[in-house]
Amino acid sequence: MHTREENLQAFGRLLDVLDTLREKCPWDRKQTNESLRPNTIEETYELCDALMKDDAVNICKELGDVIMHVCFYAMIGREKGQFDIADVLNKECDKLIFRHPHVYGDTVAEDVGKVLQNWEQLKLKEKGGNKTVLAGVPESLPSLIKAYRIQDKARNVGFDWDEREQVWDKVKEEIGEFQAEVAHMDKERATSEFGDVMFSLINAARLYHINPDNALERTNQKFIRRFNYVEQKAKEQGRLLKDMTLAEMDALWNEAKQMEAE
Repeated sequence: MHTREENLQAFGRLLDVLDTLREKCPWDRKQTNESLRPNTIEETYELCDALMKDDAVNICKELGDVIMHVCFYAMIGREKGQFDIADVLNKECDKLIFRHPHVYGDTVAEDVGKVLQNWEQLKLKEKGGNKTVLAGVPESLPSLIKAYRIQDKARNVGFDWDEREQVWDKVKEEIGEFQAEVAHMDKERATSEFGDVMFSLINAARLYHINPDNALERTNQKFIRRFNYVEQKAKEQGRLLKDMTLAEMDALWNEAKQMEAE
């Protein structure tokens, strides 16, 4: 691993490269906050993919892309006379120190739960108490992640179940209400109730310390692996999936499951 001095030199090198590109590359010269935003979203998701796969090579690569975007936005901020990378880093350091009084001050936090509760209270103080508890949840977050963050923030100010087992009654209630609306063929109300079902299940996952987004992505990847196996086996038999019976496809699916269990 590199020394602190080598890390700082590498960071300075990135800033120098970006300054050069901003001056000499036609593409880099024309970029704005708005034009970069879609690329930043894509790079962030690519990093998330690598993290889910625990792919060290691509985690390293994608982290570089994300850091480059952070520095690019800071460079644009400097050009506008608004802020530069030093402002970005110093503000982050100040925020981290302020929100960790159990490390930099006299506050005592016995466990992670207390740390998170203090964190939310301190975030409110940063805005003089005018910021609402849920205001920090970005509107553009994917709905599943947003639901988890909303519930987590509410928990940190004490709005939560007394016992986590209580959530299952709520889950059952919401499923029943969804089934009732489906039976009535009321799509609008059924859509609303299905949202409630998902929200309650996300709540259950949170209470049992499971990240629902990670859990769903694992299932997505598992389905892809198994379905690809079924498709590949069908090709080896010279057949198309659409020409196979459900029972035949299910047999291949079970083969894929068995292989994963071995």
